[in-house]
Amino acid sequence: MQSSTEVSLSAIVLAGGLSTRMGQDKALISIAGVPLLQRVCQIALQCTDTVYLVSPWCDRYQSFLNSSIQFVQEIPAPGAANSETPLKGFVQGLAQVQSEWVLLLACDLPQLDIGVLQHWIMGLEDAEAIALLPKNPEGWWEPLCGFYRVSCLVDLERFLEQGGRSFQGWLKDQTVQELALSDATMLLNCNTLDDLKRVQN
Repeated sequence: MQSSTEVSLSAIVLAGGLSTRMGQDKALISIAGVPLLQRVCQIALQCTDTVYLVSPWCDRYQSFLNSSIQFVQEIPAPGAANSETPLKGFVQGLAQVQSEWVLLLACDLPQLDIGVLQHWIMGLEDAEAIALLPKNPEGWWEPLCGFYRVSCLVDLERFLEQGGRSFQGWLKDQTVQELALSDATMLLNCNTLDDLKRVQN
């Protein structure tokens, strides 16, 4: 399905975490019988036809994801199992994107609301910021559920070259537009077994 406006939009789903707090690969955990990663990718495909999955373990996920998903093999940091930070994984995926905007989603967002995402997409045409993101209840940006101009790639690469590692560190010097969110439970990350129980209940 194409996005709700004429805006040029792709999506990136990140599945590069080590799931140490969960004790198992959270991307494979089933919610209502559907692996969490598949759930997020299905929602991404309702926002745009062009969806990239960035992961060091693409082979692990190919069998159950939509054949239209484009896989980007995440390059691990030297001596590590992954690129060590979501920001580095995002930059690797962003280098493949051809659209003006990209929707970035973590693979561990079980309560995403497609209606909210599509409403946010409607505002991209008139946006002037480099990123449009919601905030969590603590007032921090939620960088793994929002929109970025693909043109930010050059600045992000420079930030990484200068030793930057985190989205928050990069975003503090950027023009970011806040996305209105009435129900913060949409941003719940399923990181632990307690988180999983909350979702299942």
